[in-house]
Amino acid sequence: MIRLLLADDQPIFRQGLATLLSLEEDLIVVGEANHGEEAIALTETLQPDIILMDVRMPICDGVQATQAIHTRYPWIRILVLTTFDNDEYVFKSLQSGALGYLLKSTPAPKVAAAIRSLNQGYSQLGPTIAPKVFSQLNNAPADPKSTDYDIQFNRRELEILKLLGQGKSNREIAAALNLTEGTIKNHLTNIFCQLDVRDRTQAALWAHQYLG
Repeated sequence: MIRLLLADDQPIFRQGLATLLSLEEDLIVVGEANHGEEAIALTETLQPDIILMDVRMPICDGVQATQAIHTRYPWIRILVLTTFDNDEYVFKSLQSGALGYLLKSTPAPKVAAAIRSLNQGYSQLGPTIAPKVFSQLNNAPADPKSTDYDIQFNRRELEILKLLGQGKSNREIAAALNLTEGTIKNHLTNIFCQLDVRDRTQAALWAHQYLG
């Protein structure tokens, strides 16, 4: 059972979402927060697996709450669910430790699927969010410390990273390189360690920026 905490200052939306998610056999809503400060306090007492976090909330917004929770409880995964898709919110949320960013217009079954994906360690970016992230990275200055790729990674890892940066799934990467998905997962584990990142989305963003 995946234990959820919902943080949103709109009671009607929050309660409606709780009702819809509770219909899923593997999901259970263990708490609801009206603002970021309450989300932080409930996280400490409830220790949920996943937090669905709005960004604009009174007292303490979702970005601040995400950063505080991620710093104290890095194993708890945070999925931003909001009506706002402006660049500032997207990037600040991801930089603060959120593993996913979806809009509230996302159908409940897709939100449930995203929750399961986060629970397995994968990130989720909404279809209008991912292009923003990649577009921003195209304009980012190169990091002079991240140039010795041939030393840092072997040829196979570089191939996987490039495909990852193109948004390919494990299955698609495995098919392209004639490898098993298990082998791809093993390589990705090593890649994550080398890059000091937590998941495939962060690795994909790095690859998109530095490997093109």
